[in-house]
Amino acid sequence: MSNSTHWGEMLDALSDPYRRQLLVALLRHNPQDDEDPDPLDIVGDDVDEVDLLRTEMVHVHLPKLDEMGFIEWDRSNNKIRTGPNWDDIAPLLRLIEDHQDELPEGWL
Repeated sequence: MSNSTHWGEMLDALSDPYRRQLLVALLRHNPQDDEDPDPLDIVGDDVDEVDLLRTEMVHVHLPKLDEMGFIEWDRSNNKIRTGPNWDDIAPLLRLIEDHQDELPEGWL
């Protein structure tokens, strides 16, 4: 995979607010240290349309992040953990987390 494609994939992964929240939450809490979290628990309880989010997570966000290798998604148990390409995106996630107070409202 070329660097530009890889950068494009990382930016694509971060382009959606729910994917950003999920990835930053995985950065904060490494599920490999203990029990794997439920993806909806990671995003939080402040979502107004939980059913819509659940559908989008299962059919769009989790498959996309899994295919990109940033997460590993156990579909049968609905659990996620960091994937084989996690180390590629982790520095960007750290940057986002370290500067979240400087980002536009609602970005994270």
